[in-house]
Amino acid sequence: MMILQVCLQFTIFMSIRTSVEKRNDQLFLRNGFKTHGKYNFSLIKKQAITLDDIELIACSDAKFNDRDENKMKGVHFFVDDYRFENVYNNPDRTLGKYSQYRFLLSPDFSMYAEMNSWRQIESVAKNRWCGAFWQEHGLIVIPTISWSDALSYDFCFDGVEQNSVVAIGMIGCKTDKRAFMSGYNEMLNRIHPEAVICFGTPFQEMQGNLIPVDYMKSRKVVR
Repeated sequence: MMILQVCLQFTIFMSIRTSVEKRNDQLFLRNGFKTHGKYNFSLIKKQAITLDDIELIACSDAKFNDRDENKMKGVHFFVDDYRFENVYNNPDRTLGKYSQYRFLLSPDFSMYAEMNSWRQIESVAKNRWCGAFWQEHGLIVIPTISWSDALSYDFCFDGVEQNSVVAIGMIGCKTDKRAFMSGYNEMLNRIHPEAVICFGTPFQEMQGNLIPVDYMKSRKVVR
């Protein structure tokens, strides 16, 4: 009976200890970085980057020990979410692969108007956390900015320092030009970006220091 009681007490102790360790785990709390905005998004800080000869490679084309020609490019995440969920779920495991490239765009987790607000907020939070995590490890990060409808303006521009270089994706935005331009102009007013890396062909009406990057060229990696 005494042995049984000791075993039970030990089991309870280990369960409590595990719970406490989990409670203090940074990958559980996600609160290790300076925050900004209504929802305390991790802040992606403004970083200096040479804007000449900007080239991008898709995260789905990135690989460990890539060729030198590809390492001179930045990595974009304008692909389906399932291709890069690990950058948030297992950030340490993916750090080695992505740290070899010139810079990273923060991951473009999906934001659609038909999503409930909490899902859209979660997508922005994951975007900013990954960017802050990479910066913490010495990488150059350009924040990717996305929006859905006007309701998303309440949070989608938070977590980014003023006058930063930012990135936007044009793929899929051509079907509702009015909604896209509304969000784009709001971004200019809120962030005042130094430059906008535009993945895809921009609309003629888009103002600002635009740096277009051809979609098809980004898929022509050297192998």
